[in-house]
Amino acid sequence: MLTPKFICDELSDLDILRKSLVAVDYFSCLYDRYEKQLLRYVKRVAFATDEEAADILQEAFIKIWRNLNAFDQRLKLSSWLYRIVHNEAISFVRKQKSYGKDLRVSWDENLYAEIPDEPGAADELENRDKLTHRLLAQLPESYREVLVLKFLENMGYEEISDILKIPEGTVATRINRAKKAFRNLAEHS
Repeated sequence: MLTPKFICDELSDLDILRKSLVAVDYFSCLYDRYEKQLLRYVKRVAFATDEEAADILQEAFIKIWRNLNAFDQRLKLSSWLYRIVHNEAISFVRKQKSYGKDLRVSWDENLYAEIPDEPGAADELENRDKLTHRLLAQLPESYREVLVLKFLENMGYEEISDILKIPEGTVATRINRAKKAFRNLAEHS
């Protein structure tokens, strides 16, 4: 029994979670609801290719499934999901570095497939985004992850705190330091 999409749309995250514990088909609702934004996050924080990001997300969802019973329902489900995906993405980055594979930064041109062809505007936007991507890749992991969560994923300090398991004050400090480091890199590139 596959769960029809319209049923998923009517359920809250907690309803999906509870129903998933009883009927595995409801877990697909959770995956469908969060897949795009989590894939985007993995690509941004781990600089993964489409295939690598899909693998990372698959591993994360296996862990999510295995730990559904451990979820504290007083917390926000999306923060919990991001935390698990974040851990998988950072593990991927560390494995890449440990094998010396961090010497490349791939760029997914498909991200720009939907940009309209206005003379110069799309090129300028693409060049700015490539520069942002390159500069983010040069930042330490702790700075990169807070900038991606805050400015590219549009999350608040509390949610970033939940995902990274650090106090909100530390989030604020890291964002401030990361912005300064990013600005410094931008000025010298």
